[in-house]
Amino acid sequence: MRLSDLTLQRTATPDEDRPLRICLLSYRGNPHCGGQGVYVRHLSHALCQLGHCVDVLSGQPYPHLDNGARLHRMPSLDLYNPEALFRTPTIRELCNPINMLEWVGISTMGFTEPLSFGLRAYRRLKTHNGYDILHDNQSLSYGVWALARHIPTVATIHHPITVDRDLAIRAETVLWKKAKHVRWYSFIGMQKRVAPTLKRIITVSSHARDDICREFRIPSERFSVVPNGIDTDRFYPLPGIEREPCRLIVTNSSDIALKGLHVLLRAMAELVPSLPRIKLVVVGMPKKKSPIYKLIADLNLRQRVHFTGRIDQDEFVRQYARAWAAVVPSLYEGFGLPAGEAMACGVPVISTTGGALPEVVGNAGLLVPPGNHQALARAIAKVCEQPDLATTLGDAGYERVMAHFTWRAAAEKTVAAYRRTIHDYRRLSMPQHTGR
Repeated sequence: MRLSDLTLQRTATPDEDRPLRICLLSYRGNPHCGGQGVYVRHLSHALCQLGHCVDVLSGQPYPHLDNGARLHRMPSLDLYNPEALFRTPTIRELCNPINMLEWVGISTMGFTEPLSFGLRAYRRLKTHNGYDILHDNQSLSYGVWALARHIPTVATIHHPITVDRDLAIRAETVLWKKAKHVRWYSFIGMQKRVAPTLKRIITVSSHARDDICREFRIPSERFSVVPNGIDTDRFYPLPGIEREPCRLIVTNSSDIALKGLHVLLRAMAELVPSLPRIKLVVVGMPKKKSPIYKLIADLNLRQRVHFTGRIDQDEFVRQYARAWAAVVPSLYEGFGLPAGEAMACGVPVISTTGGALPEVVGNAGLLVPPGNHQALARAIAKVCEQPDLATTLGDAGYERVMAHFTWRAAAEKTVAAYRRTIHDYRRLSMPQHTGR
């Protein structure tokens, strides 16, 4: 325990152990893809189980909260809704200045959801003093900055989005497409201005903390490292299903260069002569014009790669149960939920060392440098050719998740960060008296 933590305990207020009234903000909460919906749903559930009162203010798509937390819907223009993608808003909608700001930004290839969500949250909460703590899930909007002057506020930054931007720009060869990425990620400027004004930042790994410190210029002492949990009620070893030799599974997004599927495909192409039974199951589906399809054709892997599309949870667990190994080829991860979920299912993991993945995988998987398809191919071959090693890694991964990555543990550490933030806010808000 650090000296600062001991000091905090000694100066605790008498009501420090009472249940907290928590407002959790998330500018989107898709329960089917992306980590934000997963984070909000499970953290709010675990906080409620600890006895706290949690309200979730979310933009569209909304998270599924069947866990005791109360969902407050914050309607937006929802221009990324696949059923009405980039629709034209009505005149009545555009009479709202925040809607107009959101529409103009997205119409000019920007991403304004974090900004517009924060402004809507400010309008709703600016006169509300009923919460003990405000927890922003990486919108880092000017609206959150304004609220933080009146309510003790923490923010979760899962990893610096500058990494996504830089890799996306680097992956493009066409100049105008590079410019499009620069424009889309322009919201980072707002986040880099807002984040340093907050007194406490939660992040999910030591590696993410160090990167955020550097990219956002925030002192390391402002951070609380709180690893994500893994939902072991949804991800678990499924008995009665045999693992199929040389069957690999990957759950990362197919269309984001950061996730490294292109590296895995090149590794598979190298392995075909020595492992003729090798196949890959990709949970999800690329976009219609994704370059991944061309790469699969160029590498002659069409008969070896299967995209599942959207599947339900039971089928997801069955896919893990059939897999010989799970591969996490990401070039960078702030935490690495896919690795943790595979480990919870007892599946041996082959992962890169990108970002915080070594902190999640530990000694329960094989680790290779990110972007190195030859090293990845060697690790896959090793696991496929050594059944005893595969079993050992699968067992070690399951034990590691159960020991270190539960949502209850994440909630307890998050509450500690809340209480520290509240204490510091009260201390700084107290009138300073000087004596003679």
